[in-house]
Amino acid sequence: MNLQTKIPIQKETRNEIDYSANVLLLGSCFSENIGNKFSYYKFQVTKNPFGILFHPKAIETFITNVINKKEYSIEDVVYQNERWHCFDSHSSLSTLDKNELLKNLNSIILSSEKNLTTASHIVITLGTSWVYRFIETDTIVANCHKIPQKKFLKELLTVSEVSENLDAIITLIRTVNKKAAIIFTVSPVRHLKDGFTENQLSKSHLIAGIHQIINPRNSTHYFPSFEIMMDELRDYRFYKEDMIHPNKTAIDYIWEKFLDTWFSEASKITMQEIEAIQKGISHKPFNENSDQHQQFLKNLETKKEKITQSFPFIEF
Repeated sequence: MNLQTKIPIQKETRNEIDYSANVLLLGSCFSENIGNKFSYYKFQVTKNPFGILFHPKAIETFITNVINKKEYSIEDVVYQNERWHCFDSHSSLSTLDKNELLKNLNSIILSSEKNLTTASHIVITLGTSWVYRFIETDTIVANCHKIPQKKFLKELLTVSEVSENLDAIITLIRTVNKKAAIIFTVSPVRHLKDGFTENQLSKSHLIAGIHQIINPRNSTHYFPSFEIMMDELRDYRFYKEDMIHPNKTAIDYIWEKFLDTWFSEASKITMQEIEAIQKGISHKPFNENSDQHQQFLKNLETKKEKITQSFPFIEF
């Protein structure tokens, strides 16, 4: 008896992810969750250089500024609640000193150019179609940084606007990187502050917009994170206590689906070896000075050396 409907996902065979891959993740906070998995298994990965970016316009702006090597100046930052912020970045980059913020922003722009041009896989997770326009400059921002809402206009990107943003993202990437596989997905995190109906409307615009522009022949793909959460994991036991964010079990489940779809068989074997090392590193012995534990540490070092000989970029 099958008590669960399964989302059919076709296995990727042309652009598999292995340990030679350079992966760039951009977008909603779900990118952070998946990015943490890549980091745990020691892949070459860069996640959200400008912090979490929730909507497609913010991601388009970031990629545009990276390619154009934008140099941020004092005109690009604002002061609020005793911290300096940039409307193009997440508040995790905000600082007490404006010069430090500008230095960090410009450094990230330069390093992100290399990440963008050398990436073999670019995973873009979209969170919402709702955007905020700063009235003073008539500009859509990536983050409001808790500036009073009266200074913004709230807008919903249409399906056409979403697809135009995504088409621009693809075009921009292809000017500097012809070969990268571009994988779009929609975050399963529900933005209920917008309202229940409004959240569904927002997600539907994202999904419809994505499907207007993806084409596997051009190495643009869709991975159904949102659909897996809504259908295969159709139960509140897969949510955190806030009933909004997927919990660890859900994240692990979706990661496994992504793994089965995109990763090479050889990389899965290496991942098992790395997981054994990671568990060994976190192991807490009853007696650190025992012969048994000392032998355990020697075996662990041997396993590390074996991995780093094959993949010199890996560090534990």
